Amino acid sequence: MMQMKSFLFSIVTASNCASFAQDTLQKKVERYTLHFQETTVSQYRPEFHAAYTGLHSQTTENQWATTITSSIFAGVKLWPQAQVVINPEIAGGHGLSSAYGIAAFTNGEAFRVGNPDPTIYLARGFFRQLISFTKEREWQDNTDNKIEQYIPTKYLSFTIGKVSVSDYFDDNTYSHNPRTQFFSWGLMSNGAWDYAANTRGYTPSIILEYISKKVELRYALSMMPETANGNTMDKNVAKANASVLELKYNYALRGLIGKISALVYYNTAFMGSYTAQNIVVVPDSSTPTGQKKEYTITASRQYGRSKYGAGLNFEQAITRHLGLFARASYNDGKNETWCFTEIDRALSIGASLNGSSWNRKQDVIGIAYCQSGLSNEHRNYLAAGGLGFMLGDGKLNYGPEHLFEAFYNLALWTDRIGASVAYQFIMNPGYNKDRGPISVYSIRMHFHI
Repeated sequence: MMQMKSFLFSIVTASNCASFAQDTLQKKVERYTLHFQETTVSQYRPEFHAAYTGLHSQTTENQWATTITSSIFAGVKLWPQAQVVINPEIAGGHGLSSAYGIAAFTNGEAFRVGNPDPTIYLARGFFRQLISFTKEREWQDNTDNKIEQYIPTKYLSFTIGKVSVSDYFDDNTYSHNPRTQFFSWGLMSNGAWDYAANTRGYTPSIILEYISKKVELRYALSMMPETANGNTMDKNVAKANASVLELKYNYALRGLIGKISALVYYNTAFMGSYTAQNIVVVPDSSTPTGQKKEYTITASRQYGRSKYGAGLNFEQAITRHLGLFARASYNDGKNETWCFTEIDRALSIGASLNGSSWNRKQDVIGIAYCQSGLSNEHRNYLAAGGLGFMLGDGKLNYGPEHLFEAFYNLALWTDRIGASVAYQFIMNPGYNKDRGPISVYSIRMHFHI
């Protein structure tokens, strides 16, 4: 009998060891992460009617525009829960009318850069350290800038370096990534959050995060560019900086995941004021005096000006295949937009459905609406003929900008290669009732390994 028990115990022990070994093989901890993506977006915009066109308007003729972005995501573990990440990137092309004339612009991969030639730059380069607050662990898959390993379910993290602030704040499962989801800037994030960034969307920052299963709290302090939509960051950090604080609550409703978050932000930089005297005298040989007057916000730029605002972000899974989302945001709109886009009030709502119902589980169809608006000070500035870094029709018959978007993302090979088509309809582009409406048709190819 004792021999039989010993024999059975050996079998059970061997079985448990084999199971543990198999699990260890399935959950192998890595020391590095390496991924690559390429996204190409081509957009066609038919001719449309406009009573007048300014320097920063969408021009009215038929247009094609294409952008291409290629990125390497590389990361190395230095010691437990610490890693360093670098993301070299190359981007080229341009948006429709150089991304002028539409506040919730139609291509999230388009930058407001005059040179369409492919340019290589460092998108991200940062160090991140996690400090555990619990012995409980959960598995983290090897994805962009994340190393395959066990991480604590409750921790404090510290990140320093060049980042995209929107990677950490205002995230939404259904509407955040223009490489695979909705195309419009107004659906990437809260439109009235003028988040710190250079022309291409990145900035040196320090980020602190407290993360648990239900509650997430984040704060970031970031550098601001020297000029509106500039690529050179202002080294006078004491007078030019951006702070953002976000609180997120994760929950489950009848087993279906939901999230709600709120953020507040405060930016200060060498900004101009929409209400200041923005008239400057510039040389002009065509006039009898050899000079002319221009109305430009650059005339009032000085340190000490600021912008503050807030945003709400909501998402809820309705079924395992269908999710809804909504965002709402506001900023004071007294001083010029500095980093993201010329939106002072924003509301967006939409839905995302995967293709399980038609046996295409990795396909996604999305539909959304975005309304954008301006403060009184901002609209009066544009109506007087002022130029923002995105808008300026010469005058303005104000009305909120309305954008409707629908897209279908077709998975060609798992989720690694996808093709998307989209349609966007914009009423009152650039908040101007005298222009539009505009239709935009898009094709996107996305490759990721």
